[in-house]
Amino acid sequence: MATKAVPKASSPDEAKPKKSKTLIIVLALVILLAGGGAGAWYFMNQKETASASAPKKHPEEAKPPVFLPIEAFTVNLQAENGEQFLQTSLTLQVADQAQVELIKLYMPHVRSRMLLLLSGKKASEILSVEGKNKLSEEILAIFKQPFTPQGPTIKVSSVLFTSFVVQ
Repeated sequence: MATKAVPKASSPDEAKPKKSKTLIIVLALVILLAGGGAGAWYFMNQKETASASAPKKHPEEAKPPVFLPIEAFTVNLQAENGEQFLQTSLTLQVADQAQVELIKLYMPHVRSRMLLLLSGKKASEILSVEGKNKLSEEILAIFKQPFTPQGPTIKVSSVLFTSFVVQ
């Protein structure tokens, strides 16, 4: 007798492996994409942070500073406790070489104004740090006034004392 083979009904256990394999593949893809996105975000932020922390250069900042040393000055100070004198050397920081040439051109005027300014000081006025800073500002003011009528002003950005002796 021929018996028909009865097809076996699929059991719920057989369906689980197919669904679980699909679920594992989908989860693996999601994790892989999330990791790739996180990595891309991290590296993009690193570039932005590096570019933000890098100083932005302006054409003026790219130039090296130009310094002009001035010969030493020795002057008698205004009398307070007997005779005192000041011997100082300084260096001027200017914008460019053209300013250096301009200062050299007017050097007799520069030295004359500096001597008049320094000899009018008292030792007590210039011994402190505040006094030296004020003197530096006064020297800067010397260059803001033209040395000749209708003459150019000289642009000095700072005065640097290289020697300062009061005796």
